[in-house]
Amino acid sequence: MRRYVTFVLLGLGVFAVAAGLLLRLYAYPRLAKVPHDIDTESVAQGTGITALVYVPEGDRARPEIRENLSLTSTRTVTGNLRAEEVTKDGDVTVWVETSMVTSDADDLVVTAGVRSLCLDRYTGEGVTPCENQYYEDVSGQRVVADRGEAQQPGLSFKFPFDTQRRDYRWYDDNVKEAPEIRYVGEETVQDLATYQFVQQIPPTRIAERDVPGALVGEPGVPTVRADLYYQVTRTLFVEPVTGKVIAGGEDVRQELRTAGQGVGQGTVVFDGELKLNDKTVAANVAESKENVSSLSLIANLQPILWTTGGVLIAVSLLLMFTGRRGRHSRPGTPTRVAAPV
Repeated sequence: MRRYVTFVLLGLGVFAVAAGLLLRLYAYPRLAKVPHDIDTESVAQGTGITALVYVPEGDRARPEIRENLSLTSTRTVTGNLRAEEVTKDGDVTVWVETSMVTSDADDLVVTAGVRSLCLDRYTGEGVTPCENQYYEDVSGQRVVADRGEAQQPGLSFKFPFDTQRRDYRWYDDNVKEAPEIRYVGEETVQDLATYQFVQQIPPTRIAERDVPGALVGEPGVPTVRADLYYQVTRTLFVEPVTGKVIAGGEDVRQELRTAGQGVGQGTVVFDGELKLNDKTVAANVAESKENVSSLSLIANLQPILWTTGGVLIAVSLLLMFTGRRGRHSRPGTPTRVAAPV
């Protein structure tokens, strides 16, 4: 009976350890992986914003700076299933993002753009080689990068699965770099625990443009060459198990500076904050809660299985060792002889 119990415990222990390894090496990686066929939309809104809009005039558009605007930013992310980098069980996917900021009052376009990049399906970072990476900030002027060049490095859409309390690199599509985004603490968003990250980019020259003189305070000059400066404070609330961005916003300021103008002396062409609206945040929370339950179950079950398996194996080996010793007499111990009747 003792021998039977020993082998049963040993078998259960080995099974528990193997099951833990299976969850770690197979089940978790399959779940902790961004999909190829993503199709999501997020909406951010803001009020009291100063912005440069383009007012249609016949077949042209006239730039005009307006104040106290209500704006809506819509971002759509879809998967490019036809990209050569995309394979069913591959570790790389291709996502395409289209974005547009419009005025709520008259639907005039403030900014618009599209970009595409290859992502690591585990970390969410931009990777190379990638044939399908480009951005298009001006309609018809697509900027394509060499397949070996990291055109859009760092994180772009989400944080890694099992996000840590540390700083990361987040890509900014205005400066075309991935500056540091700092971990600042924990926050609860609609009963969901999140990590808060903040990225601050100081005034940075991002473009040079020819603009009407009247737009920058020189009405007597038809065209003036001006530098466009951009700065932002970006705040993101991230669910750490899935790495999904739940809520957040961007406080942006842009100004056109002509020759000799310093910080704050130029013409403000955007000043205001856009935040993900309640509907988008609620949808993000609901999706994250569903995914967190599956990933957390696997993550929490692994150490339990490994610990239980280790204990069962140790107990079975102890029983096996003590059982063998009990079947043999110890050296030097006299053997009892029955007395004759």
